[in-house]
Amino acid sequence: MYKVVRFTVAGEDATRGLGRPYTCVYDGTCRVCTRLTRVLRAWDRDEQIEIVPSQASGVMARFPWIPARAYADALQLIGPGGRTWQGAAAIEQLLEILPKGRLVSWIFKIPFMRTLADRFYKWFARNRYRLGCGAHCQSRPLDVDFRDN
Repeated sequence: MYKVVRFTVAGEDATRGLGRPYTCVYDGTCRVCTRLTRVLRAWDRDEQIEIVPSQASGVMARFPWIPARAYADALQLIGPGGRTWQGAAAIEQLLEILPKGRLVSWIFKIPFMRTLADRFYKWFARNRYRLGCGAHCQSRPLDVDFRDN
């Protein structure tokens, strides 16, 4: 017997959602981000997380409190009641949600680890098109500027 697994994919309307408690919005043009979503899908056996590329139609309408720029800057995790985590905080929350993630989520309890994780995430996000992406990332949106302001 096969288990039906449904998730929102690039090009699909993300306005309605799948009724899951969490929605993870990622950069669908980044290979690193796409690889991360494969791990999330494999670890999400209870189907708690809807995974949506930020380029899917309806994402901004569905989450109007998230500025458009935020999708280019960081991974977004939206939870019950609209609570939103970004970047390293989103990764930390994902690890807490997923049973396999709890095996490593303790790392964020180490003093200064949240600060280090946040700095690393910001650096990585600015450089993700150069790290492990290859030629396809040359087609990233021209208005995306990852420099610190």
